[in-house]
Amino acid sequence: MKDTFKHKGLRQKLVEVVQSKGITDAKVLEAIGKVPRHLFMDSGFLDHAYQDKAFPIAAGQTISQPYTVAFQTELLQIKKDSKILEIGTGSGYQCAILCEMGAKVYSIERQLELFKLTSKFLPKIGYRPKKLIFGDGYKGLPDEAPFDGIIVTAGAPFVPKPLMSQLAIGGRLVIPVGDKVQIMTLFIRKGTKEFEKHEFGEFRFVPLLEDKN
Repeated sequence: MKDTFKHKGLRQKLVEVVQSKGITDAKVLEAIGKVPRHLFMDSGFLDHAYQDKAFPIAAGQTISQPYTVAFQTELLQIKKDSKILEIGTGSGYQCAILCEMGAKVYSIERQLELFKLTSKFLPKIGYRPKKLIFGDGYKGLPDEAPFDGIIVTAGAPFVPKPLMSQLAIGGRLVIPVGDKVQIMTLFIRKGTKEFEKHEFGEFRFVPLLEDKN
């Protein structure tokens, strides 16, 4: 698993692309410039690793478009040691970005194949989230709540109530809501029962799977 000067150069070009699309948070851009995205993909797809587009991975899932990762991360307003819950570990790329920014990350993955792969892979490249969990993202992680931020990396047909309840006061939930096309939505918890809602236009994600058992 190599990270060469070529890879680093390609990452800097990717940072410029993401920045040109409106991402302004310097820490987010720095993380995009540091995390070796090519290592999260099959080595045969190196040409695609630093293009600003999503790409298929195992278990019928995708590694998100870098701009989308940056957009969602910027909405979280992460500080060092922010306690973040990620719903949908996937390839681990978003998780690595959060770790790179100094967040304490708890991440839940519904697909066992991806959970096993990512659990082994992230520590190998130096990223150690607080916890990786195989489970149902709709339920969140009540034992570790409250969280400063919750990020959902799959399309949710509705906003799961457990996630709202697991936000700290002042905490931020970033979630793409909708079926075929999602609206990127930010909820900021203002009080015990009070939430502020903001919407940021259309995005496309794979669906957030629920455990029906």
